[in-house]
Amino acid sequence: MKQRPRIYYTESHKALMWERWRKGESLQHIAELFDRNHSSIQRILAETGGIRPKQRSRSGLALTLAEREEISRAVVAGHSIRSIATLLGRAPSTVSREIKRNGGQECYRASLADQAAWDRGRRPKTCKLAKNRTLAHLVADRLQMQWSPEQIAGWLRRNYPGDETYQVSHETIYRSLFIQARGALKKELLGHLRRTRAMRRSRHHTQKTDDHGRILDTVSISERPAIVEDRAVPGHWEGGE
Repeated sequence: MKQRPRIYYTESHKALMWERWRKGESLQHIAELFDRNHSSIQRILAETGGIRPKQRSRSGLALTLAEREEISRAVVAGHSIRSIATLLGRAPSTVSREIKRNGGQECYRASLADQAAWDRGRRPKTCKLAKNRTLAHLVADRLQMQWSPEQIAGWLRRNYPGDETYQVSHETIYRSLFIQARGALKKELLGHLRRTRAMRRSRHHTQKTDDHGRILDTVSISERPAIVEDRAVPGHWEGGE
């Protein structure tokens, strides 16, 4: 069998995968778009438990690449931290931290500093359930009681009104279950969900099946026995005595 060349999925490829997954398409159908096996697609989607990661963007408060280039040129020219801060309209402490965390005045390079800042932003943030273990235990206990994440979120709102410490959305619960890197809920709790699976599926997925919304083993009206016609008589009920 001829071996297919290795494929490196671009961000646009991944965006297409997530869009098709959101619409409820199967892994195999998505894989066919790239002439791959479903396992190739599953590997990527499973990294975040079948939940599309948020698109990254830079904070408006962060230093830009243009500002870092100004810092680099000013450092080479021997300007002081305070004069550089005045030029950029930034606090001297901001400029000082930027230079120190990126090699100091002798080694500071704008492009390297900018990439380092972007990479630091990839560090996983601690989710609410990981920070509040009491809340995590409340959620875990009710998952073990076969409650759905939606029921748990609603119960918390009713029992702790106005207390943000004990408020968590059902989406956060799902994310904590399917994305184990968040370190909040144990993977074993997945088994208590009403639909147990390794990745979260789109709500459109079940609507793709041929029998979705249909009553199985139905009997046509024309095939019902004649005695049914007499059931309109008062006192003639469906149930037995």
